[in-house]
Amino acid sequence: MDPISERLRARHPQRIDLSLERMRALCGALGDPQNRLPPVIHVAGTNGKGSTVALIRAIAEAAGLSVHAYTSPHLVRFNERIRLAGRLIGDEALNAILDRIEAAIDRSGTEATVFESTTAAAFVAMSETPADLAIVEVGLGGVLDATNVIERPLLSVITPVDLDHAEFLGTSLRGVAVEKAGILKAGARGLIARQPEEAMAAIEVAAGAVRAPLTTMGVDFDAWAERGGLAFQDQSRFLDLPAPALAGPHQVANAGLAVAVALELDLPEAAIADGLRTVRWPARMQRLTGGPYGEAARAADAELWLDGGHNPHAARALAEALAERQARAPRPLALIVGMLGNKDAGGFFEALKETGAAVFTVPFEGAAAEPEALAAVARGHGLGATACGSVSEALERALRLEAGRVAICGSLYLAGEVLGASRETWPE
Repeated sequence: MDPISERLRARHPQRIDLSLERMRALCGALGDPQNRLPPVIHVAGTNGKGSTVALIRAIAEAAGLSVHAYTSPHLVRFNERIRLAGRLIGDEALNAILDRIEAAIDRSGTEATVFESTTAAAFVAMSETPADLAIVEVGLGGVLDATNVIERPLLSVITPVDLDHAEFLGTSLRGVAVEKAGILKAGARGLIARQPEEAMAAIEVAAGAVRAPLTTMGVDFDAWAERGGLAFQDQSRFLDLPAPALAGPHQVANAGLAVAVALELDLPEAAIADGLRTVRWPARMQRLTGGPYGEAARAADAELWLDGGHNPHAARALAEALAERQARAPRPLALIVGMLGNKDAGGFFEALKETGAAVFTVPFEGAAAEPEALAAVARGHGLGATACGSVSEALERALRLEAGRVAICGSLYLAGEVLGASRETWPE
């Protein structure tokens, strides 16, 4: 664990406790930094939030804008969560801000969770560093998420909505959509990814209640893969763009949403194209070529991929991405899977069963599912599965079976451990 994470865990409750009361009190004690941010693009959704943030940021920076970004969770270093005018926040600056956060909490005699303290730190840092734009990703849900103290975003963005975090958001797709739609605010346009009908209906009701105008994928604009690139069309134009640098068919939809945001910001087509070509977002169908894992795969003439998707919707996207590659160049396929114990492992493996992959289940630090129990779930969904004690063991077994394409998947926490061990860390 990196020093900043250790500091936060030692000082603040780690529980998830959805409420805005503590966050509003903390921000008030800090002078309400959330009201002094550059124009904010607020991003919620079940899947694709991080990729969409990365795409919007890449396009805006290609247009010459200075951009803050707040995302979660981090993969290797806590600092990844806060990017100030294009650079990750430094340890010294972050520790100084955390000193102020903790002093404010002590003065008020209250407490704040790790995520609330982190969010407050991001708002302080972003309010005190000049920039043209701030992109803020919701942590969980929307209505009661700590980021939702932002009252006047420039734009609200909702990526695809699906079931996840059932213990907090429930098992109704409509209910989850209502939570996500909580970021919609009066007068701020909402840009909405293509949604299941039930989810879209809930978003439209929420938008109507606060008088937030909507621009919706599949109605007001659309995007699709065409001739190796990305085609985008809205009510007034057609753009022939390069494919996004992020791998997988699902990234076409994320890129289309980001392009719609860019056009709302009046960014030029050349910057949109440059951003799509240069975007980078680790652990989303990321090819690993260096470090011990990548080198072992290369020595066996195998591809090694890393993906942090951890719910059935993300597993379907992973299955599509793998199927696309298998169609172009068939190779024996293996999955190395680790998941948090509270995730829908059955739904995850059900989405991947048609891959016919050999599955190797692994542990990681934290509340991970036991590998043997996870392997039993995979076997229950028709996949041959073996429990392993580590990623190294699992990769060795997969390569021994002559798997030519291996995907490590199931959790961003597992992905972070793999990136840390692979020395393929976040860029500065």
